[in-house]
Amino acid sequence: MDYQVNFSGLVPYFSTFLSGIGMTIQITVISTILGLLVGTYCAAGRISQQRWLSSICAVYIEMTRNTPFIVQLFFIFFGLPALGLKLSAWEAGIIALVFNLGAYSAEIIRAGILAAPKGQWEAGRTLGLTYRQIFIHIILPPAYQRVYPALVSQCIIVMLGSSVVSQISLEELTFAANFVQSRTFLSFESYIVTAVIYLFLAILMRQAFTLLSKVMFKAPAL
Repeated sequence: MDYQVNFSGLVPYFSTFLSGIGMTIQITVISTILGLLVGTYCAAGRISQQRWLSSICAVYIEMTRNTPFIVQLFFIFFGLPALGLKLSAWEAGIIALVFNLGAYSAEIIRAGILAAPKGQWEAGRTLGLTYRQIFIHIILPPAYQRVYPALVSQCIIVMLGSSVVSQISLEELTFAANFVQSRTFLSFESYIVTAVIYLFLAILMRQAFTLLSKVMFKAPAL
């Protein structure tokens, strides 16, 4: 085996990789924020005393957690147009990522909520607070703190999983790597560089969440 590594051949495609990184960061930030919002509402719905709401949330969560992400993505991008709903690759990618993160984060957040001592609910009622006020101001903040490391890990998984949206031609980092290797035939170099970039983004993302935790909870580093 006499393969000559040639990373210099990737230099002309620096802007392509940079554009892919930018798109990956963009869809990760948007899908993380929206996905956690969806997860929070679904977690609240799962513990709701309204059976119909709890059932709907349960079906959504189980359906999402027990089907492959790429199937969900293809259904949104290729399947929905059959019903008259045509989405761009960017829109479909965001919706699929939010849909996926929402289901997984819902169960994580629900675990944090269920771990809340009953005394917190009783204390809120004693103060004359409504159920909504107790949930938002007393139950939810410590619930987030309890499950924060798990949520961070799930968000990083979503960032790494965003590589799948390259299958619908959304021009993120993996799409850029595929494009570069198809032009240069430097597959080894292209994907090594891409793997290192994903590793760097994951570390950077964890550090960002660590700083956020210090602001939100005054907690030690993850």
